[in-house]
Amino acid sequence: MTRHFNFCSGPAMLPTAVLERAQHEMLDYQSKGLSVMEMSHRSSDFMAIAERAEADLRELLAVPDNYSVLFMQGGATMQFAGVPLNLLGKGGTGNYLDTGIWSQKAIREAEHLGGAHVAASASDNRYTAAPSPSELSLSANAAYLHYCENETIGGLQMDYTPEVEVPLVCDMSSSILSKPIDISRYGVIYAGAQKNIGPAGIVIVIVRNDLLEQACPEAPTLLKWKAFADNGSMLNTPATYAWYLSGLVFDWLKAQGGVEAMAQVNARKASKLYGAIDASSFYSNPIAPANRSQMNVPFVLADESLNSVFLEKAEVAGLLNLKGHRSVGGMRASIYNAMPEAGVDHLIDFMRDFEQRHG
Repeated sequence: MTRHFNFCSGPAMLPTAVLERAQHEMLDYQSKGLSVMEMSHRSSDFMAIAERAEADLRELLAVPDNYSVLFMQGGATMQFAGVPLNLLGKGGTGNYLDTGIWSQKAIREAEHLGGAHVAASASDNRYTAAPSPSELSLSANAAYLHYCENETIGGLQMDYTPEVEVPLVCDMSSSILSKPIDISRYGVIYAGAQKNIGPAGIVIVIVRNDLLEQACPEAPTLLKWKAFADNGSMLNTPATYAWYLSGLVFDWLKAQGGVEAMAQVNARKASKLYGAIDASSFYSNPIAPANRSQMNVPFVLADESLNSVFLEKAEVAGLLNLKGHRSVGGMRASIYNAMPEAGVDHLIDFMRDFEQRHG
Protein backbone atom coordinates (compact mmCIF):
# COMPACT_ATOMS: atom_id res chain seq x y z
CA MET A 1 0.00 0.00 0.00
CA THR A 2 1.20 3.49 -0.86
CA ARG A 3 0.08 6.52 1.11
CA HIS A 4 0.26 9.71 -0.96
CA PHE A 5 0.35 13.27 0.35
CA ASN A 6 -3.23 14.56 0.34
CA PHE A 7 -3.45 18.36 0.24
CA CYS A 8 -7.26 18.43 0.16
CA SER A 9 -8.94 21.21 2.13
CA GLY A 10 -11.47 18.75 3.57
CA PRO A 11 -12.17 15.98 4.06
CA ALA A 12 -8.48 16.17 4.73
CA MET A 13 -5.56 13.90 5.41
CA LEU A 14 -5.67 11.96 8.69
CA PRO A 15 -2.59 10.84 10.62
CA THR A 16 -1.42 7.44 9.38
CA ALA A 17 -1.04 6.24 12.97
CA VAL A 18 -4.70 7.05 13.62
CA LEU A 19 -5.86 5.14 10.55
CA GLU A 20 -3.71 2.16 11.47
CA ARG A 21 -5.14 2.09 14.98
CA ALA A 22 -8.68 2.34 13.64
CA GLN A 23 -7.88 -0.46 11.18
CA HIS A 24 -6.64 -2.65 14.01
CA GLU A 25 -9.81 -2.01 16.01
CA MET A 26 -12.21 -2.08 13.06
CA LEU A 27 -13.70 -5.56 13.52
CA ASP A 28 -13.14 -6.06 17.22
CA TYR A 29 -12.85 -3.02 19.47
CA GLN A 30 -10.76 -3.91 22.53
CA SER A 31 -11.93 -7.55 22.51
CA LYS A 32 -15.60 -6.54 22.73
CA GLY A 33 -16.48 -8.64 19.67
CA LEU A 34 -17.90 -5.79 17.60
CA SER A 35 -16.90 -2.62 15.79
CA VAL A 36 -17.36 0.85 17.24
CA MET A 37 -19.70 1.45 14.28
CA GLU A 38 -21.98 -1.25 15.64
CA MET A 39 -22.09 -0.06 19.25
CA SER A 40 -25.07 1.54 20.88
CA HIS A 41 -24.28 5.16 21.60
CA ARG A 42 -25.81 4.53 25.03
CA SER A 43 -23.51 1.61 25.83
CA SER A 44 -20.89 1.97 28.55
CA ASP A 45 -18.17 1.25 25.98
CA PHE A 46 -19.15 4.09 23.68
CA MET A 47 -19.86 6.44 26.56
CA ALA A 48 -16.28 5.86 27.68
CA ILE A 49 -15.03 6.68 24.15
CA ALA A 50 -17.09 9.88 24.11
CA GLU A 51 -16.04 11.00 27.58
CA ARG A 52 -12.36 10.37 26.86
CA ALA A 53 -12.56 12.33 23.59
CA GLU A 54 -14.10 15.31 25.34
CA ALA A 55 -11.58 15.17 28.19
CA ASP A 56 -8.66 15.03 25.74
CA LEU A 57 -10.01 17.95 23.72
CA ARG A 58 -10.49 19.98 26.88
CA GLU A 59 -6.90 19.21 27.86
CA LEU A 60 -5.48 20.08 24.43
CA LEU A 61 -7.26 23.44 24.28
CA ALA A 62 -7.24 24.17 28.04
CA VAL A 63 -11.03 24.65 27.95
CA PRO A 64 -12.21 26.35 31.17
CA ASP A 65 -14.77 24.58 33.34
CA ASN A 66 -17.45 27.19 32.61
CA TYR A 67 -17.59 26.13 28.95
CA SER A 68 -19.54 23.24 27.45
CA VAL A 69 -18.04 21.10 24.70
CA LEU A 70 -20.67 19.81 22.28
CA PHE A 71 -20.31 17.17 19.58
CA MET A 72 -23.05 18.04 17.08
CA GLN A 73 -23.88 17.17 13.48
CA GLY A 74 -24.51 19.17 10.32
CA GLY A 75 -21.00 20.55 9.95
CA ALA A 76 -19.92 24.12 10.56
CA THR A 77 -22.36 25.31 7.91
CA MET A 78 -25.27 24.25 10.13
CA GLN A 79 -23.87 26.52 12.82
CA PHE A 80 -24.26 29.50 10.48
CA ALA A 81 -27.91 29.15 11.48
CA GLY A 82 -27.12 27.82 14.94
CA VAL A 83 -25.28 30.97 16.01
CA PRO A 84 -28.14 33.49 15.52
CA LEU A 85 -30.77 30.99 16.67
CA ASN A 86 -28.89 30.44 19.93
CA LEU A 87 -27.73 33.99 20.63
CA LEU A 88 -30.54 36.31 19.51
CA GLY A 89 -33.32 35.10 21.80
CA LYS A 90 -32.94 38.20 23.98
CA GLY A 91 -32.86 40.57 21.02
CA GLY A 92 -30.09 42.46 19.29
CA THR A 93 -28.36 41.99 15.97
CA GLY A 94 -25.65 39.61 14.93
CA ASN A 95 -22.49 41.46 13.88
CA TYR A 96 -20.10 39.94 11.37
CA LEU A 97 -16.57 40.43 10.11
CA ASP A 98 -16.41 39.69 6.37
CA THR A 99 -13.08 38.16 5.36
CA GLY A 100 -14.11 35.77 2.61
CA ILE A 101 -16.53 33.21 1.26
CA TRP A 102 -17.25 31.37 4.52
CA SER A 103 -17.86 34.66 6.31
CA GLN A 104 -20.28 35.65 3.56
CA LYS A 105 -22.18 32.37 3.88
CA ALA A 106 -22.57 32.94 7.61
CA ILE A 107 -23.77 36.50 6.99
CA ARG A 108 -26.37 35.39 4.44
CA GLU A 109 -27.74 32.80 6.85
CA ALA A 110 -28.01 35.39 9.62
CA GLU A 111 -29.80 37.78 7.25
CA HIS A 112 -32.25 35.02 6.46
CA LEU A 113 -32.92 34.58 10.18
CA GLY A 114 -33.57 38.19 11.07
CA GLY A 115 -30.71 40.42 10.01
CA ALA A 116 -26.97 40.91 10.20
CA HIS A 117 -24.67 43.90 10.50
CA VAL A 118 -21.31 43.79 8.73
CA ALA A 119 -18.93 45.37 11.22
CA ALA A 120 -16.02 45.43 8.74
CA SER A 121 -15.17 43.88 5.39
CA ALA A 122 -12.10 42.94 3.40
CA SER A 123 -14.00 43.41 0.15
CA ASP A 124 -12.23 46.70 -0.63
CA ASN A 125 -8.91 44.91 -1.01
CA ARG A 126 -10.50 41.88 -2.71
CA TYR A 127 -10.03 39.77 0.40
CA THR A 128 -6.25 39.89 0.36
CA ALA A 129 -5.88 41.45 3.84
CA ALA A 130 -7.96 41.47 7.00
CA PRO A 131 -9.65 44.69 8.13
CA SER A 132 -7.67 46.43 10.86
CA PRO A 133 -9.07 46.59 14.41
CA SER A 134 -9.76 50.29 13.94
CA GLU A 135 -12.14 49.49 11.07
CA LEU A 136 -14.49 47.46 13.28
CA SER A 137 -17.79 49.27 13.76
CA LEU A 138 -20.40 47.33 15.72
CA SER A 139 -24.09 48.17 15.62
CA ALA A 140 -25.61 49.84 18.66
CA ASN A 141 -27.59 46.70 19.53
CA ALA A 142 -24.88 44.14 18.77
CA ALA A 143 -25.57 40.76 20.37
CA TYR A 144 -22.26 39.22 19.27
CA LEU A 145 -19.41 39.56 16.79
CA HIS A 146 -18.78 36.60 14.50
CA TYR A 147 -15.68 36.03 12.40
CA CYS A 148 -13.91 33.23 10.56
CA GLU A 149 -10.37 32.89 11.90
CA ASN A 150 -9.03 31.25 8.74
CA GLU A 151 -10.73 31.44 5.36
CA THR A 152 -10.07 28.02 3.83
CA ILE A 153 -10.83 29.03 0.24
CA GLY A 154 -9.02 32.35 -0.04
CA GLY A 155 -6.20 31.51 2.34
CA LEU A 156 -6.66 34.60 4.52
CA GLN A 157 -6.02 34.20 8.26
CA MET A 158 -6.68 36.76 10.97
CA ASP A 159 -3.56 38.14 12.61
CA TYR A 160 -5.38 39.37 15.73
CA THR A 161 -8.31 38.49 17.96
CA PRO A 162 -10.97 41.22 17.97
CA GLU A 163 -11.44 43.00 21.30
CA VAL A 164 -15.14 43.71 21.76
CA GLU A 165 -17.59 44.11 24.65
CA VAL A 166 -20.04 41.55 23.22
CA PRO A 167 -19.56 37.77 22.99
CA LEU A 168 -16.99 36.85 20.36
CA VAL A 169 -18.04 33.97 18.09
CA CYS A 170 -15.44 32.28 15.91
CA ASP A 171 -15.57 29.74 13.11
CA MET A 172 -12.28 27.88 13.59
CA SER A 173 -13.01 24.99 11.26
CA SER A 174 -9.66 25.03 9.48
CA SER A 175 -7.36 26.25 12.27
CA ILE A 176 -8.57 24.66 15.50
CA LEU A 177 -5.89 22.53 17.23
CA SER A 178 -3.16 23.97 15.00
CA LYS A 179 -1.91 26.34 17.70
CA PRO A 180 -2.77 27.40 21.27
CA ILE A 181 -5.78 29.66 21.74
CA ASP A 182 -7.18 31.47 24.76
CA ILE A 183 -10.69 30.05 24.99
CA SER A 184 -11.67 32.58 27.65
CA ARG A 185 -11.59 35.38 25.06
CA TYR A 186 -14.48 33.78 23.18
CA GLY A 187 -18.14 33.26 23.85
CA VAL A 188 -18.42 30.53 21.22
CA ILE A 189 -15.99 28.59 19.04
CA TYR A 190 -17.20 26.07 16.49
CA ALA A 191 -15.37 23.90 14.00
CA GLY A 192 -16.24 21.29 11.41
CA ALA A 193 -14.29 18.09 11.97
CA GLN A 194 -12.96 17.25 8.53
CA LYS A 195 -9.79 19.37 8.58
CA ASN A 196 -7.87 19.21 11.87
CA ILE A 197 -10.20 17.12 14.04
CA GLY A 198 -11.20 13.95 12.23
CA PRO A 199 -13.48 12.68 9.47
CA ALA A 200 -16.55 14.53 8.23
CA GLY A 201 -19.74 14.09 10.23
CA ILE A 202 -19.22 16.12 13.40
CA VAL A 203 -19.01 19.77 14.32
CA ILE A 204 -17.61 20.75 17.70
CA VAL A 205 -19.13 23.71 19.53
CA ILE A 206 -17.38 25.17 22.57
CA VAL A 207 -19.75 27.59 24.28
CA ARG A 208 -19.58 29.59 27.48
CA ASN A 209 -22.31 28.30 29.77
CA ASP A 210 -24.01 31.66 30.39
CA LEU A 211 -24.77 31.85 26.66
CA LEU A 212 -26.77 28.62 26.71
CA GLU A 213 -29.85 30.51 27.93
CA GLN A 214 -30.24 32.90 24.98
CA ALA A 215 -31.79 30.72 22.28
CA CYS A 216 -34.72 31.95 20.23
CA PRO A 217 -37.93 30.14 21.17
CA GLU A 218 -38.42 29.00 17.58
CA ALA A 219 -34.96 27.41 17.34
CA PRO A 220 -35.25 23.74 16.31
CA THR A 221 -34.40 21.38 19.17
CA LEU A 222 -31.55 19.78 17.23
CA LEU A 223 -29.89 23.17 16.88
CA LYS A 224 -30.22 24.24 20.52
CA TRP A 225 -26.85 24.19 22.25
CA LYS A 226 -28.47 23.89 25.68
CA ALA A 227 -30.35 20.77 24.64
CA PHE A 228 -27.07 19.16 23.60
CA ALA A 229 -25.29 20.36 26.74
CA ASP A 230 -28.06 18.97 28.95
CA ASN A 231 -27.90 15.59 27.20
CA GLY A 232 -24.15 15.09 26.90
CA SER A 233 -24.36 15.58 23.11
CA MET A 234 -26.59 12.49 23.00
CA LEU A 235 -29.83 14.27 22.19
CA ASN A 236 -30.15 12.02 19.16
CA THR A 237 -27.93 9.26 17.79
CA PRO A 238 -24.59 10.98 17.18
CA ALA A 239 -22.06 10.28 14.44
CA THR A 240 -20.46 7.63 16.62
CA TYR A 241 -17.61 6.51 14.37
CA ALA A 242 -16.60 10.07 13.52
CA TRP A 243 -16.62 10.84 17.26
CA TYR A 244 -14.43 7.81 17.94
CA LEU A 245 -11.95 8.75 15.19
CA SER A 246 -11.84 12.33 16.44
CA GLY A 247 -10.90 10.96 19.83
CA LEU A 248 -8.06 8.98 18.25
CA VAL A 249 -6.82 12.20 16.63
CA PHE A 250 -6.89 13.97 20.02
CA ASP A 251 -4.89 11.13 21.51
CA TRP A 252 -2.40 11.36 18.63
CA LEU A 253 -2.06 15.12 19.11
CA LYS A 254 -1.25 14.63 22.78
CA ALA A 255 1.44 12.14 21.81
CA GLN A 256 2.96 14.74 19.45
CA GLY A 257 3.30 17.21 22.30
CA GLY A 258 -0.07 18.96 22.03
CA VAL A 259 -1.01 22.14 20.20
CA GLU A 260 2.13 23.92 21.32
CA ALA A 261 4.30 21.41 19.47
CA MET A 262 1.97 21.39 16.45
CA ALA A 263 2.19 25.18 16.24
CA GLN A 264 5.95 24.98 15.78
CA VAL A 265 5.69 22.34 13.05
CA ASN A 266 2.87 24.19 11.30
CA ALA A 267 4.81 27.47 11.31
CA ARG A 268 7.82 25.71 9.84
CA LYS A 269 5.77 24.03 7.09
CA ALA A 270 4.06 27.26 6.09
CA SER A 271 7.30 29.26 6.16
CA LYS A 272 8.97 26.77 3.85
CA LEU A 273 6.13 26.77 1.33
CA TYR A 274 5.60 30.54 1.25
CA GLY A 275 9.37 30.98 1.03
CA ALA A 276 9.49 28.79 -2.07
CA ILE A 277 6.60 30.70 -3.64
CA ASP A 278 8.11 34.12 -2.91
CA ALA A 279 11.52 33.08 -4.24
CA SER A 280 9.97 32.19 -7.58
CA SER A 281 8.77 34.31 -10.47
CA PHE A 282 6.71 31.35 -11.67
CA TYR A 283 4.40 31.08 -8.62
CA SER A 284 2.68 33.78 -6.60
CA ASN A 285 0.38 34.20 -3.60
CA PRO A 286 -1.96 37.22 -3.43
CA ILE A 287 -2.48 37.46 0.35
CA ALA A 288 -0.82 40.13 2.50
CA PRO A 289 2.04 38.47 4.42
CA ALA A 290 0.50 39.29 7.80
CA ASN A 291 -2.67 37.42 6.84
CA ARG A 292 -1.27 34.42 5.04
CA SER A 293 -2.92 31.24 6.25
CA GLN A 294 -0.74 28.61 7.90
CA MET A 295 -3.30 25.96 6.98
CA ASN A 296 -4.36 26.74 3.40
CA VAL A 297 -1.79 28.06 0.94
CA PRO A 298 -3.23 29.22 -2.40
CA PHE A 299 -0.91 29.99 -5.28
CA VAL A 300 -1.17 30.63 -8.99
CA LEU A 301 1.10 29.83 -11.90
CA ALA A 302 2.38 32.65 -14.08
CA ASP A 303 1.09 30.72 -17.08
CA GLU A 304 -2.39 29.45 -16.20
CA SER A 305 -2.49 27.32 -19.36
CA LEU A 306 -0.13 24.99 -17.46
CA ASN A 307 -2.57 24.37 -14.62
CA SER A 308 -3.84 21.04 -15.91
CA VAL A 309 -0.31 19.82 -16.64
CA PHE A 310 0.81 20.84 -13.15
CA LEU A 311 -2.05 18.93 -11.51
CA GLU A 312 -1.52 15.87 -13.69
CA LYS A 313 2.20 15.70 -12.94
CA ALA A 314 1.63 16.41 -9.26
CA GLU A 315 -0.73 13.45 -8.94
CA VAL A 316 1.79 11.18 -10.62
CA ALA A 317 4.29 12.41 -8.03
CA GLY A 318 1.93 11.45 -5.20
CA LEU A 319 0.74 15.00 -4.48
CA LEU A 320 -3.04 14.91 -4.42
CA ASN A 321 -5.88 17.47 -4.48
CA LEU A 322 -3.87 20.61 -5.21
CA LYS A 323 -6.54 22.19 -7.42
CA GLY A 324 -7.77 25.51 -6.05
CA HIS A 325 -11.39 26.16 -5.22
CA ARG A 326 -13.53 26.78 -8.29
CA SER A 327 -14.32 30.33 -7.11
CA VAL A 328 -10.68 31.44 -7.08
CA GLY A 329 -8.87 29.01 -9.38
CA GLY A 330 -5.17 28.28 -9.31
CA MET A 331 -3.74 25.87 -6.74
CA ARG A 332 -4.21 25.36 -3.02
CA ALA A 333 -2.14 23.27 -0.65
CA SER A 334 -3.89 22.55 2.64
CA ILE A 335 -1.25 21.65 5.18
CA TYR A 336 -3.19 20.77 8.31
CA ASN A 337 -1.75 18.99 11.36
CA ALA A 338 -1.74 15.57 9.71
CA MET A 339 0.35 16.74 6.75
CA PRO A 340 3.92 15.74 7.61
CA GLU A 341 6.74 18.15 6.96
CA ALA A 342 8.08 15.66 4.42
CA GLY A 343 4.93 16.23 2.37
CA VAL A 344 5.59 19.95 2.16
CA ASP A 345 9.23 19.30 1.28
CA HIS A 346 8.14 16.95 -1.50
CA LEU A 347 5.71 19.56 -2.85
CA ILE A 348 8.40 22.24 -2.87
CA ASP A 349 10.82 19.95 -4.71
CA PHE A 350 8.11 19.18 -7.27
CA MET A 351 7.28 22.87 -7.76
CA ARG A 352 10.91 23.75 -8.35
CA ASP A 353 11.37 20.93 -10.82
CA PHE A 354 8.16 21.89 -12.66
CA GLU A 355 9.31 25.50 -12.89
CA GLN A 356 12.65 24.43 -14.35
CA ARG A 357 10.89 22.35 -16.97
CA HIS A 358 8.13 24.82 -17.89
CA GLY A 359 9.18 28.24 -16.65
